[in-house]
Parts: sequence; C-alpha cells; structure tokens
Amino acid sequence: MALVDPLDPNADPETAQLATFFNETLGFCPNSVLTMQRRPAISKAFINLNKAVMANEGRVTSALKRMIAWVSSNATGCRYCQAHAIRAAERYGAEAEQLDNIWEYRTHPAFSEAERAALDFSLAASQVPNAVDEQIKARLYQHWDEGEIVEMLGVISLFGYLNRWNDSMGTHIEAGAVESGEKYLGKYGWEKGKHSG
Repeated sequence: MALVDPLDPNADPETAQLATFFNETLGFCPNSVLTMQRRPAISKAFINLNKAVMANEGRVTSALKRMIAWVSSNATGCRYCQAHAIRAAERYGAEAEQLDNIWEYRTHPAFSEAERAALDFSLAASQVPNAVDEQIKARLYQHWDEGEIVEMLGVISLFGYLNRWNDSMGTHIEAGAVESGEKYLGKYGWEKGKHSG
C-alpha cells in the first residue's frame, strides 16, 4: 500500500522533460519521481541531483555506481531501491557474473580489490551508526582519488534519501524493476515486500 499515489507522468511538464533521463537508466520513469512531483520543486531538484551524482568524472564507472547503490540499499533494506539499482547496473554494462554474485562481492573473483573497497565503503557509510573508519579510508585511498571518493559518497547519500523515501512511501514497484530483482536477487530471497502496490 503506497502512502501517496504517484501522479501521471505528464502532471508537471518540467519534471516530465527532466525525467527522460530515467528512460536510459531504467527504461521507465520511477514511481518515486512521480510521487515527488506533487511538489515539483522536489522532483526537479531530485532529478538534477541524480544526474550530477551519476555523471562520470573519474574512474568510477556507471556500473560500479549502481552496484554501490545496491549495497547501500541492501544495507538499509529498501527492496524497491535494490531492484532499481541492480536493473541500472545491468543496463550500464555490469558483468553478468558480478550481477549474479553481488551478495558475495567480498570474496567472489568477479570483483576487483578496488571494487571491494568501494562496496565496503558503501556498506559502512549506509549503516546506522555510521561505520566508516580509518581502515575503510586507507583501503579507499589505495585505489581511488579524493574526487572519486566524493562521487561514491554522492551515490551512497543519494540512495540514503531514496531508501528513506521509497520505504516510507511504500512506493509501488514497476514491472521492469521486478523483473531485474527476481532475475538477480530472487535466489537470495528478494521479494517486492511493501512495494507490491
């Protein structure tokens, strides 16, 4: 049961124009954005922040950013965002072996040490209380520069907002996200949960 129902995708023309960004990332405009547009300033600001955070300005690839988002969403338990993140990782070229084994990123050979450091950072930064410490910092600096670390934390923080938004809203999950969730996460117990609609 959604707390607030999403509006029609064309309810706010400016949001609709900005939301074409999601056709590339997900193949559809997420219901979360369609709910945010009840206050168009929020939907527009969110989309622009999303675009800025997901822009590639260093070696943090689009696929890795979406895997960082998945780890963050998994840590907080948001099933809506877990499915969206894994779908976007797939659409941005993450290796099938990584997608199939995302739960085992710490030990699976499909992940590099640099990726493990980034994903461990995502896990630590997404916990309450926050678990980022000197060891996480040292591992990050072995593989990434400060700008790239800022990019990663941008993704983690963006998904912190989305995890709170979608779990509190009980946002109805779209068919495409369900398909990706079941394909890559179903064997680990992923289900729609409160996002069934």
